[in-house]
Parts: sequence; structure tokens; C-alpha cells
Amino acid sequence: MIPTAFEYERATSLDDALAKLAAAGGAGKLVAGGHSLVPLMKLRLSEPAVLIDIAHIPDFAGIREAEGLIEIGAGTTHHDVATSTLLRDRCPMMAEAAALIGDQQVRNRGTLGGSLAHADPAADYPAVMLALDAEFHLKGPGGWRAVRARDFFQGMLTVDLAPDEILARVTFAPVRAAAYAKLHQRASRFAIVGVAAAVDVRDGAIASARVGLTGAASSPSRLKNVEETLAGRSVSPGTVAAATAVAGDGIEDINDDLHASAEYRRAMIRVFTRRALDRALARAAV
Repeated sequence: MIPTAFEYERATSLDDALAKLAAAGGAGKLVAGGHSLVPLMKLRLSEPAVLIDIAHIPDFAGIREAEGLIEIGAGTTHHDVATSTLLRDRCPMMAEAAALIGDQQVRNRGTLGGSLAHADPAADYPAVMLALDAEFHLKGPGGWRAVRARDFFQGMLTVDLAPDEILARVTFAPVRAAAYAKLHQRASRFAIVGVAAAVDVRDGAIASARVGLTGAASSPSRLKNVEETLAGRSVSPGTVAAATAVAGDGIEDINDDLHASAEYRRAMIRVFTRRALDRALARAAV
């Protein structure tokens, strides 16, 4: 289908984008790579009167480390995340997850911020953000505010981002002992089940763990029961087996569609939790 007619405007700064968004009176939409919004427009599920291009805002993209935290601008493409030397060295899970998104064309145009703001239940980044306990930095008419990943994702395509706000950047402490494993759809490469695991290993024991899940349910979530099973236990196959055994328990809204049944997805949560944990723990041992 063809989208409805719209006006196009290019923002020169975050404040300019916010002003243009306010001037649109609720009929404007932000666009960077367009891989989340444009398909909705073609289906006429979204009909903005004004498209505000934020892809050319200075410093809106980029990956840097400062004061022990990694900062990624919301306009950074998946390709740049996947190929970042900094991320591959300091937080390889982030780069590896980005490399699994879509195909080369999608990775060259799609952006981190667009994917996170859209919050597709089968997207890869949400599980990684949950495992990293990332912080999202939003700017609106009232100024800046920060939201943790665990509070940002609220439901099906629903996030803690007001219509008059912009997701500007994401920050997190780098974790080497982390990994992402996913079962993907063959055509779209969206996650049928995706699990991200980050562990803190000290003196042969797992001090703490964060495990994020995507693809399996209507929205991403932390696997708290897995985290609690791991905490304080020695690094061993038995510990991983015990944690894997409870993965997926208590999740009621498991997806059931043409890609996979709810029963199959629940089984795959355990399989990919084990794979993510095994790889994260292997990195902890290096």
C-alpha cells in the first residue's frame, strides 16, 4: 500500500526536533532509519501528517566510553553497533546481538533508538538492554529524565516514552561476561525466542546475574526466577541446569502463532537460556 500524504521536515538539533514535534500538534512522528515506522505507514496503521527527520542531528549517533559507562546515541545504526571495536572489546554481547538483526540493508539503515522506542516484542535489543540494566535518557519539553530498561518496556509496543519526548541515548556499564542467543524466524530474522544473560562471577561463584527474554511473549522481561537460582551458587553444569529448568516458568502470555506454538516457545526458552548462560560463563572464565 501507499502511505497517506505527509509533510517532511529535517531537525537540526534535539530542541529543534522537540519544537517541530510540538508544532505538529500530536500529528507528527519522528523518523531516523524508518524501519519501524515506514512499514506501519505503508499499512496505514500510522498516518502522521508530519515526518520529522532526526537522523542528521549532530552527535545523535556514536559510541563512546566515559567514566566507566558506555554511551550509544539513539541514532546509531545497527551496523555501527555490530562493528564497533569498543563494544567488541568491552561488551561483546551488544555487538553480537546487533549483528543478528535483519539483513545488511536493515542494519545499515535501522537505528538503536528506533528499535527500542518501537519495542517490537520480537526485537533483539530489549533483552540485551535488560541484561545490561541499561539506562535510557529521554528529552522532552520539561528537560531530561532517565529510565531504567526494566521500567522502559511496559507491554506490547508500549514503552515509557511520552509522545512529546525523544529517546536520545542509552548508557550502561560494560559487561564482558555476557551473551545473547536466539532462535530466529528464517525470513525476517526476528527472534522467536531470544535470551541475553550477564553474570558477575567472583571466586568461582555467581555473585549475581541478569537474564533478559525477548520474542517469546508480548513484551520483553527479566527471567527473575533464573537470576535467583543462579545467585550465590558455584559455577558448574549443575547450577546452569537448575537455572535452565525454571526458565519460562510463570510466563502466562507466551506467543502462539504461525512461527511457533506456545508449547514450543516455552521449551526453547530453556534451550536458549542454557546457551546464553554457557557462553556468558565461558567469557567469565577468560
